[in-house]
This record gives sequence, structure tokens and C-alpha cells, in this order.
Amino acid sequence: MNKMKLLATVSALVAITGTASQAETLRLLTWGGYAPDEVVRLFEEKYPDIDVEVTFSNNEEMIAKLRATRGAGFDLAQPSHDRIYAAQLEYGIYKPLDLSQIDTSVMQDGLLKSVKDNTTIDGEVYAVPHQWGTSGLMADITKAPDINSWDDLCDPEYKGRTSMRLRRTILLGMAFSMGKDPFAAYGDLAEYQKIMDEVTEKLIACKGNIKTYWSGGDDLSNLMLSGEVVASETWDSTAYKLYGEDANIVFVPPETGALAWIDTFAIPAKGEADDAAYKWINFVLQPEIVTMMSASTGALASVKGSIDLLPDDKKAAVKAAFDDAAIENLKFFVNIPAGIEDIEGKSLERIKAASQ
Repeated sequence: MNKMKLLATVSALVAITGTASQAETLRLLTWGGYAPDEVVRLFEEKYPDIDVEVTFSNNEEMIAKLRATRGAGFDLAQPSHDRIYAAQLEYGIYKPLDLSQIDTSVMQDGLLKSVKDNTTIDGEVYAVPHQWGTSGLMADITKAPDINSWDDLCDPEYKGRTSMRLRRTILLGMAFSMGKDPFAAYGDLAEYQKIMDEVTEKLIACKGNIKTYWSGGDDLSNLMLSGEVVASETWDSTAYKLYGEDANIVFVPPETGALAWIDTFAIPAKGEADDAAYKWINFVLQPEIVTMMSASTGALASVKGSIDLLPDDKKAAVKAAFDDAAIENLKFFVNIPAGIEDIEGKSLERIKAASQ
């Protein structure tokens, strides 16, 4: 009898120990820079029962990965706010958020409203904001002092010394510079095709002006710092980082408005660690973590007072780039309906294939 009790006790201890050693895994599907090693370490230190597993991705890959698994394989994703609505309607890859689990009171009201408006389906909210930023122009003001419009990248004065990325952002920006409103045409594919045809011809004619097309922030940084390129389309975060090395390199909001994006938190439909996901969301919105995160990404957090939480060099860069009028003039990306990306993709292929 005593032996049986001893065996039972040992078995119970093994079971308890085994359970305690099996930490929950939080599987993040996110952008580069959005899960810095130090932030992960601090989170795991605060929640020793949670291990963080990070997969870096982008909007297109996030949708593809979650579509392939019908929302399985990850517990928290970070798509941009305009990439959720259509994907959810078509593929059902996310689950509604329990907003009572998130401290939304720390978020900027405008950003929170914009994301909720874009991601509400049948009364359920599917995302909240994390970080935001813009795409616009960058210039070395000692060499290209007059850059203030997307089409200035095609100005013969700067022939062979400008750059851009062959992605949808330049199509949209150039459309605005030509007096078009591409977002207003989203509901009319024929009209959108017409706009993209005009933009495509403009960018084909511009190819001879371009030194090279950049594909990543490091590529663009090297081009600007070396002086090979004096102006370019850019993410604001890249410009902010360069401003810390050379205060003559500044972010320039285009006169028609910088294109603004918001990266969000969304929970995949078959996520298995919702509680851990909510813990991560609240954790990274704390002021000290916001500063660390912005140092890594170069972007602004969705929290109130986010500019003051930036590292000093980036704070100066943001203040050098934006005044109140430029912020009021932001053009936030809107939900992308079916068919739009196909049109854009064909335009980009035409530009890429065209001879100079």
C-alpha cells in the first residue's frame, strides 16, 4: 500500500513538472523590426510561461500563409489595415478581437477609429493599430532642394540621380501627382484601369531618369549616403534613420500628401494562444517598449504622445519632416477591393519590361 502511494505521488510530481515545463508558444507573423530580440527577451522575462516564435513577413506573404492554412500556424499577425477586410471576406483567415482584452485607451483616437472602420465586418472588429508611417519622398536638400512632388523624380534636372521602388506605392503617388484620386476609383475597375494606364506611361517615360530601382531600405540608404542618388521615393522610417547620419537628408511629404499606412494586430482564425497574443499587444504598447520598438522600426507607434516616445534622433527627423498641415494632408490607404492588385501588377510588369 505504501509502495502504491509512493508511485502515485511520484507520478503526480512528474505530471506537474512536465506541465510546468511546457511553456506556451506565441507564434508571431510580423514585419522585420517588429519583434526586436530585446523586446522578446523582456516579454519572456515578464511571462516565463510563454515562448515567442517569430516569423518575419510582409502583407502579401501573410495573406498567402494564412490562406494556405485557413488561418492556422500563427497566433498573432500584423497586416496593414487595408489588407484585412477583403482577405477576411474571401478567405476567413482571422477571428474577431475581444477588445476588452486590449487597453485601447492608450491608442490615438484617430488611428484606432481608422483601423476599426476598415476592419469591422458584421459588427465585429478584426484589428487594432500598432505602428504607422508614411511613404513619400526623400531628398538631400543640398543637392535637390526643390523636390516636393512625386513627379519631381522624373525632372530632367535630376536625370540619373533619382530612385524609386517598383511597387504599388509609386503607382498611387504618381497618380495623385497627376491630379487623379486612385482611392476614389477603387469602386470602378474600368476607371482605375484608365488611371493606371496613364500612370504606367508616365513611369515608362521616366525610366531614363532613374539611377536604379531600390528593393530594400539598406539599398536605398547606401544610394543616398554615397550621393549616387539625391532624391527618391521612400518609407519615412528609412529617411528618419538617415537623418541621424546626415541632417541634409530629409523626408519630404509630397505636396499632394504622403501615403499613410497603419500596421495592425490581428489574430488568425485558428490561432491557439489568444491570451498570449493579448498579453503581447498590451506589452508592446507600454511607453518604454514603444521607444525600443520605434528605435528598431523607425516608425511611430499608435499610442498617444508617440512622437515624444521616439529616440531623440528620430524625434528630430519627424519634426523636421512634418508640420500640422502635412499631417492633415495624409492620404491613408483604404481597403483594396478584388481586381485592383491585378491591374497594378500588370502595370508594374509593363514598366519593368519597357526599354529605357
